[in-house]
Amino acid sequence: MLAYILRRLVSLVLTLVGLSMVVFAIARLLPGDPARLAAGPNASPAEVEAIVRQFGLDRPIWEQYLTYAGGLLRGDWGTSILNRRPVAEELAAYLPATLELVIAALLIAVLVGIPAGLISGVYANRWPDTVSRTVSLGLVSMPRFFLGLLLQLGFAMWLGVLPLGGRFPVTEPPPDHVIGFFTVDALLTGDWEGFVIALRHLILPAAALSLSPLATITRMMRAATVEALQQDWVLTERALGLSPALIVGKYVLRNAASSSLTVIGLYVGWLLGGTVLVETVFDWPGIGLYATRSITTQDFAPIVGVTLVVGAIFISVNLMVDLLYGVLNPKVRTG
Repeated sequence: MLAYILRRLVSLVLTLVGLSMVVFAIARLLPGDPARLAAGPNASPAEVEAIVRQFGLDRPIWEQYLTYAGGLLRGDWGTSILNRRPVAEELAAYLPATLELVIAALLIAVLVGIPAGLISGVYANRWPDTVSRTVSLGLVSMPRFFLGLLLQLGFAMWLGVLPLGGRFPVTEPPPDHVIGFFTVDALLTGDWEGFVIALRHLILPAAALSLSPLATITRMMRAATVEALQQDWVLTERALGLSPALIVGKYVLRNAASSSLTVIGLYVGWLLGGTVLVETVFDWPGIGLYATRSITTQDFAPIVGVTLVVGAIFISVNLMVDLLYGVLNPKVRTG
C-alpha cells in the first residue's frame, strides 16, 4: 500500500510540473503587451521598459520559467503586474469564496440528485421517471451563464427575494474571519443576521453552478437504481418479506449511490473550472472572477497561479479517490 501511495504522489508532482510548464508557456506566448497595459496609455517608452526589466519579461521564456519555478519552491507565486501585490496573498483572499461556492453547489447536487435519481429508478418508465429525465436533459443542455442570468431575472429582478450578485453587501461588515466561508464564519461566531445575509447571496450562484452536476448525478443514480432492482438479492429480500421501503431505502440506495461517488469526486474539479462563468455573472469575488480579470489584462502571474491551484485541488481529489479504490480493491494497488 505504501508503494502504491508513493507512486500516486510522484504522479501528482509530475502532473503539476507539466501543468505549470504548459500554462506558463501559453500565458507568455499570448499576443499583447502586459507591460504596456500595466504602465498605462500615457506611459513613456522608458517607463514601459522599466516594467519589462522589473518582471524579467525581456529574458528567454525558459529562463523566466526557471525563475518562476524556483519561486514556487520557496512559496513565492509571483507578483501581479497591475497592482504589484503578491499572487499568493490574492489567492488566499479569493480561494475561500470559490470553495464555499463549490461546496454549496456540490451539496445541492448530491442532496437533490441522489433522491431524485432513486425515485426515478424505482418508478422507471412512469411519470416521475419521465419528468426527471426531461428536467435532467434540459439542465445538462443549458449553459451555466444563461441559467445564471435567468435566475437573476426571475428571483432578483422580478420577485426581488434574493440579491442580484456579490457575496455580501458592501455597506455592511462581513462576519468575523474564521475559515473564510462567510456562512460558516457567521455560524461559528453566532452572527445569525450575517448568516442569513451570506446565505441569501450564496443561493443563486450555487444553484446555477449545481444544476448541471445535479442532472448528471440524477441520471447516473437512476441507471444504478434500475440495475440494482434487477439483481437476485433484491428478489431474495422481497421473498423474505422485507418491506419495499426498507429494500429501497437501505439496500438499493447504498448499492446505487456507490456508483455515483466517482462522478461526485470528479465534479469537484469540474465545478472549480466552472466557477469562472458563474462568478463573472454574479460578481462573486472568487478565483474565477480573479482569473477573468487577469486574463483581460494579460496579468501572467495570477493566470498561472489560479490554474495551478485549480489543478492541484483537482489532482488531489482524484488522488483521494484512487487511494479509496486502492483500499477497496487490492488489484488497483498492483496495477
